[in-house]
Amino acid sequence: MKITKTDGPPKEILTFDTLAVENELNLTPDQVEDVAEIFNTPLTGAYNWDYTVADNRIKKLYELGKELNWNGSIDLNWDYTHPDDERLVEADEQLPHETLEAYENLCEEEKIEFDRHDTAELLSQFLHGEQGALLVASQLTSCAPTYNAKLYAASQTFDEARHVEVFNRYLQEKIGMHYPINKNLKLLLDKILTDERWDLKFIGMQIIIEGLALAAFQMLKGLSKDPLLTQLLHYVIRDEARHVTFGINYLEDFIKTLTPEEIEDRAEFAYEACVISRERLINTKSMQKYLKMSEDEAREFALSTSANTTFRNFLFSRIMPNLSRIGLLTDKVRPKFEALGLLEYENAPDDFECDWDELEKPLEKFGEIPQAI
Repeated sequence: MKITKTDGPPKEILTFDTLAVENELNLTPDQVEDVAEIFNTPLTGAYNWDYTVADNRIKKLYELGKELNWNGSIDLNWDYTHPDDERLVEADEQLPHETLEAYENLCEEEKIEFDRHDTAELLSQFLHGEQGALLVASQLTSCAPTYNAKLYAASQTFDEARHVEVFNRYLQEKIGMHYPINKNLKLLLDKILTDERWDLKFIGMQIIIEGLALAAFQMLKGLSKDPLLTQLLHYVIRDEARHVTFGINYLEDFIKTLTPEEIEDRAEFAYEACVISRERLINTKSMQKYLKMSEDEAREFALSTSANTTFRNFLFSRIMPNLSRIGLLTDKVRPKFEALGLLEYENAPDDFECDWDELEKPLEKFGEIPQAI
């Protein structure tokens, strides 16, 4: 075993030889080097001596998670490889960079290469975000005070581990590269992971991070041309939908036990996290490389696109009604959300009442996944 400690995440693109990746399982521990960034957190754990499941809805979600567990190694069709000369992501009006002269000047081979890099940059953020969710879920297992919250957090930890596994495998085997984590996504994860308040971790992950993930996964699923990627995203989306529903059901009751000052503190944190999600989680590196833009130019262009508008609609039509439901759209933070133009999403359906029939459906097989968002 080799562990190398670093002061931060990698800054360069990591590339993988697909043949080497296929033989990875044959590596011995001496041939593997783990790169670890250490963080410290004043985590306070909690035993629960009651062992009583007080909420049948949360128990049902926990049971459903056990019933619908899937194996990333055998339930996804890894035998399929998308043709090298075809895009992974649909070319349509949601990708306005295609109207740019710099893009038109690329040859077809360069356009395919740009498609691979652009998709890898986005999927890499999914991978890094899922590792963050894995770490937060494992913390919640220790520090959540109630029995049913501990059980569900433990089951979610396994879900997040599976998501890390499949995104990593797809990136390594099917595209052959990892992009570094977006610095603002890293900032958001650090903020959640290193806070001592367990319920703030809960809010940060179950409302913000999972809401962010659902929006991004749903958007990419609707644009994916690779049936393996579509299947992978579909399975992950079903898991994430349960996670968000659990968070809303649990937090609605818990927030009511806090003092007004504590509620305002949580509301301010949620606002700050939404600012990061709205304005800063923009991927620019592939556009900089292939479309010859500066970082600022790429960011401003991405923010102005219809794709970003669609993503924003997905994201905040989930997050805002959920924040309202659990009591974190307070009078003090409402003007701040109004200034961001986000209160228009407040009355969208929240995730407290989930579609049980949809959640209980057997997992669709490869080639049977509905494409519509």
